[in-house]
Amino acid sequence: MKWEAKLVKHRGESRIAVYFEKNAALIARIKTLDGSRWSQQLQAWHVPDNEDYRLQFKLDPPVIRSTSADGIATTEKFTQWLQSKRYSPRTISTYIEALRSFLIFFKEKSVHDITNDDVILYNNEYILKNNLSASYQNQIVNAIKLYFRTIQDTNIEVDKIHRPKRGRVLPNVLSKEEIKLILNAHSNIKHKTMLAMIYSCGLRCGELLALQPTHIDSIRNIVLLKNAKGKKDRIVPLSPKILEMLRLYFVVYKPTRYLFEGQIKGQPYDDRSLQQVLKQSLKKVGITKPVTLHWLRHSYATHLLESGTDLRYIQELLGHNSSKTTEIYTHVSTKSIQQIKSPFDDL
Repeated sequence: MKWEAKLVKHRGESRIAVYFEKNAALIARIKTLDGSRWSQQLQAWHVPDNEDYRLQFKLDPPVIRSTSADGIATTEKFTQWLQSKRYSPRTISTYIEALRSFLIFFKEKSVHDITNDDVILYNNEYILKNNLSASYQNQIVNAIKLYFRTIQDTNIEVDKIHRPKRGRVLPNVLSKEEIKLILNAHSNIKHKTMLAMIYSCGLRCGELLALQPTHIDSIRNIVLLKNAKGKKDRIVPLSPKILEMLRLYFVVYKPTRYLFEGQIKGQPYDDRSLQQVLKQSLKKVGITKPVTLHWLRHSYATHLLESGTDLRYIQELLGHNSSKTTEIYTHVSTKSIQQIKSPFDDL
C-alpha cells in the first residue's frame, strides 16, 4: 500500500499529514496512533509533528524539538495527572502538544523561572509572528493554565494569564427546505437514517457513530447518549418518524454491536465515509454551500429556537456546559428579524 507523508500547518499546529488510498486496515492502524485525526480540509489523516512520528514516517528530524530537562519531567507528570483525571486521549494529546510548543520556546529556561511576562513574550514572538489563530492561542492558554496549576514553586500567576479576544463566529444554518432535500436525496435507508438522526436529535458525528442498539428506547421515545463530549451521558427525544426509519433499517442491516456499522460487522461506521454520504446528498440536490455534518446539528438547534423551544431545554439537548454557548443560536434565528419591515418599503 503506497502512502505519502508531508509536514503541514493545520489550525495553527505543525502536523504530519499522511495520504493514502482508502484502506480499512490502514485506517484502523493509523487510528491507534496517539493524537491521530482525520481532516476534511486536508482530506488526510494527520498526527502530531514530533521526533517519533518523523522517524516513523521517514521525514527529516525537526531542528528543535526538545524542552529543558525539568520541562520533560514535568510534562510527563502532567500527562499522568491528565490521565488520572480521565481526560480523553485526544484532549491529552492536544494539551501536551500545545504545552510542548510553549516549553520549547523557553528551552534554555527552567520551568520554575518562567513568568507571566514570558507568556506575553511567547504570544508576541511566536503566536502573532507566525500568524497563528486566536483559537490556537486559546488552546495554548488552556494548556499553560492547567499545567502550572499542577506544579508547585513557580513564578506564574495562573489567574493573570490573559486570553486572546475572539471574534464572534455565527454557526452555519440551513433552512428546513434545504434539510428536507438533503435527507431525501438518498434512497439507501442506512445513509438516509444516519443523516436524519443527526438532524432530528442534534447529534455530533462521534455521538451518532458511538450509538448502540440498546441506546434506543422505543418505549419512552428517547435516545441515550453514553459518554458524550465531556464524558457526560444525556438523553434526547426520539422522533416517531425516526423510529419508523430505524425499524426499517434494522430489518435490512441487522446491526450487532453498533447501531450503524461499517463493512466489518461489530465495527462502527467510518466518520470519513459519513462525510462522503453527506457530500453525495449535496451533489444530488444541487446545494453548493460547504455543508458539514455539524451544520445539521446547528440547524436542529436553530429550528427548535424558532419554533419556541426554551433556550434552557436546547442547552440540555445539545449537551452544552454553558448557556452562553447555546445563546449563539439567538443570533442566527431569523424568526423575529423577518418580521421587521424595512423603511425602504415605505419610500
